[in-house]
Order: sequence, then structure tokens, then C-alpha cells
Amino acid sequence: MPDSRFKVLTSASTSGPGDAGRTGSWRVERPIIDYSRCTPAKTGKASCHLCWLYCPDNVVSKTLEPKIDLEYCKGCGICAEECPVKAIEMVSEEQFVKGGEDE
Repeated sequence: MPDSRFKVLTSASTSGPGDAGRTGSWRVERPIIDYSRCTPAKTGKASCHLCWLYCPDNVVSKTLEPKIDLEYCKGCGICAEECPVKAIEMVSEEQFVKGGEDE
């Protein structure tokens, strides 16, 4: 029987995209995924997903072709650093602003 003097406290909240807020215009680099190198995308099997596991903002999807929610991505580069096959490259945000391209 548990000691009635102690109460177990737990949190009912769960993390999700945007916990730290939208990125805005201050991100310096953004991650770009090369699906020809990405293990889950290449094999069609739910494998690896280290980008999803290590993302501190929880913005990488755990799908066969992982997607990164750039609206909330802070550009920290952890996903690129942890990718064992180097399928994620950090690219200067400036080239997307000047080129008018966006994902």
C-alpha cells in the first residue's frame, strides 16, 4: 500500500510542433532532405528516423518520407548532424528569401 503522505504528480501535457512558437524570419539555415539518400524513403520501411527522434522542436514527421515543418523549424541542424547517411543538408535561408522559393 502506497504511503498516503506522498502524492505522485504527473503532467498531462504532450509536446507538439510549435511548443517554442513559430520561427518567424530569424532562422539562418533550413534543413533540406535528399530522399534518394534517406533510409526510410529509399527502402520504403519504417527505419532510422533519427531526425524525428532528435528534433528538439518535434517538427519532423515519422513518415516514410520525413517532412520538416518549416513554419516551426528553428534551423538548429541537429537533424542533419544525426542523420547517419547525411541525407539532410543545412542550406542558407538567404537563398530562399532572395530566390522566392519556399517549401
